[in-house]
Amino acid sequence: MKNKKTILEESNEIIFERSEEKGRDYGPINESFDETATIASILTGKSLTAEDCYKVMIALKMSRMKKSYKRDTYLDCIGYMGALAEMLNKKDE
Repeated sequence: MKNKKTILEESNEIIFERSEEKGRDYGPINESFDETATIASILTGKSLTAEDCYKVMIALKMSRMKKSYKRDTYLDCIGYMGALAEMLNKKDE
């Protein structure tokens, strides 16, 4: 069955309308990326930020795009970009 929503509509729903639901399952996304940055910094011996981790996930999704088209890969990439933009907007406020 084809998805009737555009990928942008679906991504918007996931980022902005389902964030409360996802937060209950995994915790707030920005907190998860802060924790990811801490763990990645320990593992690599380099100081990484949540912003760095978002960018790595975007890079991972983009590298997968080279292999094949999977809607979920594009959806995830757009989602990470949107969440990163929101985090940076809040930082600037």
